Order: sequence, then structure tokens, then C-alpha cells
Amino acid sequence: MSKLPIISGRECVSALQRAGFTIRRQTGSHIVLQRDNPYAVASVPKHKSLKKATLKSNIRQAGMTTDEFLSYL
Repeated sequence: MSKLPIISGRECVSALQRAGFTIRRQTGSHIVLQRDNPYAVASVPKHKSLKKATLKSNIRQAGMTTDEFLSYL
């Protein structure tokens, strides 16, 4: 398992979009993304930098492994 980098919320959203997610809505500072096949929903805060625990949670919500997510960065 690779180490997680410190990235922004915008970079996380871009990586998830490359993985097939689309933006469904934004409520305040949180962007909700959805993928239909296989179904997954992820909520990403639009902050300048995400804590590693938050990023790990977003990866888990997306149903991805850390290495798979890093390949989309």
C-alpha cells in the first residue's frame, strides 16, 4: 500500500471524475459525486488540503483501493 499524499479537495474530485464519478450536487463546501456502475457515492469537502483520514474515508466511500486512487491522480 502506498503512502497517501496531502492533496486538495479539488484534486480529489478530479481524480474521482477520472475514475468515472460525476458531480451530483454541492451543499456548502461538500461536493457529492456518484458513479453508477458499480454504484458508489462519495462526499468530498472542498478544502485547500485534506487530512489523510478524510482522504482515506473518501477512497473507501468510492469503493477503491489506495493504489487504484493514486493511479487517477
